Formats: sequence, C-alpha cells, structure tokens
Amino acid sequence: MTGTGTPGLRCLSPIDGSLVAERSALTPDEAAGRIARARKAQPGWSRVPLIERIRRVRAGVALLGEMNDDVVPELAMQMGRPIRYGGEFGGVSERANAMADMAETALAPIEIEDSDSFRRYILREPHGAVLVIAPWNYPYMTAINSVAPALIAGNAVVLKMATQTLLAGERLADAFHRAGIPEDIFLNLALDHATTARLIRERSFGYVNFTGSVEAGRVIETAAAGTFTGVGLELGGKDPGYVMEDADLPVAADVLMDGALFNSGQCCCGIERIYVADTVHDEFVERAVDIARSHVLGNPLQPETTLGPMAQPRFAETVRRQVAEAVRAGAKALVDSGEFPADDGNAYLAPQVLVDADHSMRIMREESFGPVVCIVRVGSDKEAIELMNDSDYGLTASLWTVDLERAEKIGGEVETGTVFMNRCDYLDPWLCWTGRKDTGRGGALSVIGYHNLTRPKSCHLKKG
Repeated sequence: MTGTGTPGLRCLSPIDGSLVAERSALTPDEAAGRIARARKAQPGWSRVPLIERIRRVRAGVALLGEMNDDVVPELAMQMGRPIRYGGEFGGVSERANAMADMAETALAPIEIEDSDSFRRYILREPHGAVLVIAPWNYPYMTAINSVAPALIAGNAVVLKMATQTLLAGERLADAFHRAGIPEDIFLNLALDHATTARLIRERSFGYVNFTGSVEAGRVIETAAAGTFTGVGLELGGKDPGYVMEDADLPVAADVLMDGALFNSGQCCCGIERIYVADTVHDEFVERAVDIARSHVLGNPLQPETTLGPMAQPRFAETVRRQVAEAVRAGAKALVDSGEFPADDGNAYLAPQVLVDADHSMRIMREESFGPVVCIVRVGSDKEAIELMNDSDYGLTASLWTVDLERAEKIGGEVETGTVFMNRCDYLDPWLCWTGRKDTGRGGALSVIGYHNLTRPKSCHLKKG
C-alpha cells in the first residue's frame, strides 16, 4: 500500500543502477489509520478456527510459489542474487509449512489441573497487531519467519519491506490476500524510517520483529522503550567456523566457502571467520582459494553467473575498505581481483580470501556482509574457542569434526545462538533462531517463535 506521502522509496538495481520501483511513503496519519483498521479486524481473525487459519497460510505460500518464475529475475534486478539459484521459495515453503505443522501443539493450552475442585491452564493469545520489518538480503524467507506464525496465531500483520526489495512485500500481500487472508489482517505498507519509529513509539503494535543492522536495531529498541511493546531483534553477525584436524577437508572447504560467498556474502549467518587446526591449515587455505577463484562474477540475469553484484555500491565499498586496511596492517589477500573483469570498483566485487589476519583488524571484528573470508591458524580447541568468542556478535558457529562429543563440548563453550556440526548457513524451522550479544534478542521459529508471537493468559477456575 502506498500513500500520498513524499516519493522517495526508490529501489535502484545493483546490476546497472536503473530504477526498479518507486513508491510514495504513507504519511503517519495514513499509516495509523490503516493499522487502526487492522487492530479492529484482528479479533475476528483470531476467532477463525486455527485449522482454517493454517489452511489459508499454506494456500498463500503455495500461490507465492506459483509466481516463482517471475519472482526470481525480479529479485535479481532488485538485489543482485543470480537467477541460477532459483530464488527463495524452497526455504519459504519449508519454514512456513513447518510452522503450520507444529501450530496446534505450540498454541495448545498448557493444562495444569482438571479435578473436581479446580481447572487450571495457560492459554496462548495473539498480541493483536504485529509489525514485521524485513531486510533485503532474503526478503521472502526472513519475512515468512514471522508472517506465517503470526497469522496462524491469530495476529494481524503489518509488513514493512526493505526499500531495496519493495516488490517482495507486494508479492506476499497478493498471494495471501488471494488465499483468503483479509486485506485488513495482512498489510504491506510503504513506510519510511521516521514514520516506522513514530508508530512504534505510539504503541501501534503488540509486538515488533526486526531483522537488520545493529544500528537500526538500536533505533527500534529505543522507539519501543517505555511502551512495553515486545521486540524481537535479529541483528548483525560475524559467524565463525572451526575446522579441526579430523575434519573432512574437501567437504568442509566446499560448505564453508559456500557459506562465506553465497549471495555475495550477504547472509545473516554467512561465514566470515574460519579458524583451522595448524596441521590442516595450508591444505584448507589452498582449497578455499581454488573455490573462490572458480566463481563467475557478473550479471545475475545470466545463467552462468555464480556471484552477482552486492545490493548497493556502498556495501561493496565497506568491504573494499576493510580488506585494504587489513592488508596494510599485515594480512595477505590471496585472490587477485584482476582475475574478475566484472569487478568494476562499484557494486560488483570479486571474492577474497585473507590469511595472516588477527583480531586487531576491523575485518575480524566488524560485520563485512560481503564476499570475503578470513582464515586463521589455531593450535588448540582452547585457542579456537577464545577466538570465536572474541566478537561482539553471536548468531551461529560451525564446527567441523567427526567427534560428536568433542563438538558438543566446544559448542557448549561458544557464545552463540546456534551451533552447527559439519554444516553452516542454514536455518532449521524446528529450532529457535536466536542470537547473543549485539546479534540481538528474542527468538523466531520453532515453538519458541510462537511463544514470542503470543502472550500467556493464566486461567484459575474454582469449581462449585
């Protein structure tokens, strides 16, 4: 939904800088009016039987899938992901249908007692209106994490999509409305940052879920301060991998480098630091460099392209500055960007592997969110744990070994939201998606995701 506000929500394609979409932002009064209608309509939606709410959400997801042939090139135009990867529908379907599968159990009353004297139980009730602020890097998958369970739980949902992927919000709204979810229950609103913050300050929502940068997360949390509005924040990351001496090196290198470079490194849980046991370090680095050099950087609309442009030139410039600073400080860049003619010094950025980096360097401490990874030699599990924890972030950590007990022990000491063994860069909808430190707070997906999207009500009923 667009309004009469000042034009300025403009999506420029990273492919060539052309205008993909432009929308007028709603004025604060226009937005408040539409949200008021959603809040008024929400009790009626919550009375729709749960099984029917589930059916309509599943139907909306299926309708979205039918758009995939159009959505994939549209996404490439908006944010640069190559068409060869087929878009996000596989993940969207997996997550939404998993949340639908667990809904009846997750939302069922917790029965405490039903005796001759008392009935005691705890209900899960919807918050009312839930605001979902989705990022551009995976606009469909990150949005569905909260949109699907929030609707199933009986909430009205207001979606604010990132300007870089404006069309994704419109696609989601079209699919869900055609599936029978009322327009006043699922709203895709064109909002600027100032209006969004104002709406939160004015207590327009029962819950806010935000995925994005640490800086923006602080703005959201500050806006909510004193309103007692629940807030879920998935913010930055600097996710580590640890390759132990017994790891399957070919597989570890393939998977970790995919986790570092897929989507041009623009992944919330992308791998940015890899610590490798001393005895296998050199072989791992050689394999990692070969993988990086094998990528085809170019126009994401071409099927041979494996690495598209970053979503905006300024994002690529941040990575270039981090790499240059690290090299000046003693790190070694192992990939010659000259091997990638498409690297234009603008949004198109060649992949890079760095060694001899340390934690005094910005590239080892600040989120890069680009196609670069640092590989560091370590001499023990203790050293690896200390380095993995020497970070302001804590989203995921990826451990590579054949020893399950060792991985569980190390994982217990790593300050992170998710521990992987022999995989990375994956979101399991049956497990809680959460983080520590500057990565944020709260939790999405799983039964815990439903708990965050509802509030408990205790019922203590004395009979007779």
